[in-house]
Amino acid sequence: MDRAYSALFREFLKTFPCVGIIGPRQCGKTTFLETLPKDWRRFDLERSSDFQVISDDPDLFLRLNPDRIAIDEAQDLPGLFPALRVAIDGDRSRAGRFVITGSSSPALLSSISETLAGRIGIIEMAPFSWAETQARQEPSTVSLIVDRSTTPHDLAQVGAGRGDLETIHDYWFRGGYPEPWLKKTDRFRNLWMDQYVRTYLYRDVGRLFPGLDQNKFRLFLQLLSGLSGAVLNYSHVARSLGVSQPTARDYFEIAHGTFLWRQVPAFEKNAVKRIVKHPRGYLRDSGLLHHLLRIPDRDALLGHPQMGNSWEGMVIEELIRQLNSLGSNFDYYYYRTAAGAEVDLILEGDFGLIPVEIKHTQSVSRRELRPLRDFIAERGCRFGLVINNDSAARLYDEKIIGLPFACL
Repeated sequence: MDRAYSALFREFLKTFPCVGIIGPRQCGKTTFLETLPKDWRRFDLERSSDFQVISDDPDLFLRLNPDRIAIDEAQDLPGLFPALRVAIDGDRSRAGRFVITGSSSPALLSSISETLAGRIGIIEMAPFSWAETQARQEPSTVSLIVDRSTTPHDLAQVGAGRGDLETIHDYWFRGGYPEPWLKKTDRFRNLWMDQYVRTYLYRDVGRLFPGLDQNKFRLFLQLLSGLSGAVLNYSHVARSLGVSQPTARDYFEIAHGTFLWRQVPAFEKNAVKRIVKHPRGYLRDSGLLHHLLRIPDRDALLGHPQMGNSWEGMVIEELIRQLNSLGSNFDYYYYRTAAGAEVDLILEGDFGLIPVEIKHTQSVSRRELRPLRDFIAERGCRFGLVINNDSAARLYDEKIIGLPFACL
């Protein structure tokens, strides 16, 4: 399957001496390295022979291999990053020399930012997005959304969506991890998800944080599924787990830093009303969320109390994944006033400020659009979006566009 990051990857190889591909385990990073030309040499630091070759003397290894080297799971060898800096600075003007991948390590980004700043282009890869599973040749709707010349009327004219409602709900239920997506049997998905959680808990988190209370963190993982989509109260979580509030905060930082959980901060800029300042969060993959919630099928999902939050998290993740694949420079927030007015997602970048409301339903009432309309008026946004399951894109008013999820 052609990944949405391919064009950005080729651009970065022509721009930076080193390209870093980061993301959760089993999202397709190693497979993506196979798209490199045949003359690239690939090393996997989880393979003992490759680890020994590089770890004995990283500086000497890079002097002997100064070009077209791909190193998988680079977080396993922290000493690699200073050696990469020295090797790159020896010929700073030459691009496309090294590719590294990394997963499940909050220390990875700090190592990159402290040691390779200005020398590396970073791509955050995720499991399959909806758009990747329904590949089309024409430009994506998200690329139109972030184009400053796009008008609400342009978005209202987007063509037919990708797939049908049944396919959308199948993707939503199963999530985007490549193996469960490609091998579509319930038995395989359940077994794979069980093993994934065990691997994440015991190998990744256990190795990266050896002093962590494994039993408490296992309870925390189960708690996360119920918190997905909720405004976070660290003191309540701490009491539920029987840990201190700082420890609860650390657990959330670990989950976010290892690409399991997405922390969404509150939008506080230029606040004209009293607003909720606590962050909100989501499990990044809807299939993993449904596995942890023990939801057996799509019918059970539609009647589950977490259905709305699950749909909301999946749509937010889709937008973020597509923006990352385009190389957009952006931040994301949610907005909620003390009076209860709420906007599910605020995107802010070079494209301006775009508020997004997310509904699983087909139709949306004027009353439901009021918080979005007020936010647009107060901050002078070019337009706002409602992502839903309508049959076609439509204008709700001159600055609010309804877009079916299928069009993303």
